[in-house]
Amino acid sequence: MERKLPDPTPGADLIGARIAQLSTPVPVIDEDRMAANIARVQACMDKEGKAFRPHIKTHKIPALAEQQVAAGARGINCQKVTEAEVFADAGFDDILITFNVLGPKKLERLAALNGQISGLKVVADNMVTVQGLSETFANAARPLSVLVECDTGGGRCGVQSPEAALDLAKAIEAAPGLTFVGLLTYPQAFTEEAVETFFSSALKLLESENIACPIVSNGGTPSLFNAGKVPSATEHRAGTYIYNDRAMARAGHCTLDDCAMHILATVVSRPTDTRAVIDAGSKALTSDLLGFGDFGHVVDYPDAVITGLSEEHGVLDLSKCAPDARPQIGERIRIIPNHTCVVSNLVDRMVFHRDGVITRVESVAARGRVW
Repeated sequence: MERKLPDPTPGADLIGARIAQLSTPVPVIDEDRMAANIARVQACMDKEGKAFRPHIKTHKIPALAEQQVAAGARGINCQKVTEAEVFADAGFDDILITFNVLGPKKLERLAALNGQISGLKVVADNMVTVQGLSETFANAARPLSVLVECDTGGGRCGVQSPEAALDLAKAIEAAPGLTFVGLLTYPQAFTEEAVETFFSSALKLLESENIACPIVSNGGTPSLFNAGKVPSATEHRAGTYIYNDRAMARAGHCTLDDCAMHILATVVSRPTDTRAVIDAGSKALTSDLLGFGDFGHVVDYPDAVITGLSEEHGVLDLSKCAPDARPQIGERIRIIPNHTCVVSNLVDRMVFHRDGVITRVESVAARGRVW
């Protein structure tokens, strides 16, 4: 039996159709809302005089990164080596990987990537990472640029004090094959004063040792409009802003009307008057709660509550909906996910539309690139 070859332009047959014709569950992106999100954030960064480096883990699509760069972004932020490879192959040169890179295989791929593009940068927050990087790049044709990651209150990765940042910067400077190029943090939202205190103290220590620090990188979407409150930062990184989601709306970064991603789902069962079951489970909506008590906002029935997810089913409690205003079997509903970034890694293609008419279908090129 002859194998059917895949369509060289997947989804091309959908352009011009209405999203209501799509099989569900499926995420769809509103082109105008997305473009407005890109423009709004870039305008803010331009006003604050900050370089803006979008984090592409939210969308994993080179065409969208191109839109962000065209709007004024300077370089991109990737989270893993294999993710960065996809974007380097797509022509991006200024790439920052914000993850400690450890292990022979990853370091081998990182070395190849540094040979492919001239603007590669990575982070480190410990000597084990620095030593591994130095052993890999000691004899490389081009040294690797390294930033020291700082924990300014986020409680994840990062050195714990400005003094520790200085010590690691000095170690990077002394390590063969490496060049120290800056400081970086991923802080807790709305803690700009603490971030500035850490950065300014670290910068004074670096200056006292005559160590140049050209990049001071702050990050996060929720409080990015407060970027000006960290004057020491030269750049800001953010990802979720391009689509926005329910968590960003709760944080005050946007409204639900600024959320460009909706998950279309179909009601497949109404076992009781107050319970509906949809075809979107954890493989479509993600099980991330992010502090919410439910799994997404139902746009068409805002009083409905998505109380539970299994892999393929979502359960809605309709008890707060008026008896004559509850979804029926076969009805399509729209859901704003709690966390858009995870949704992007659940699908092979993303469908874009304008006023419900499909404009394009993009492959999620870096899907599954998790190391």
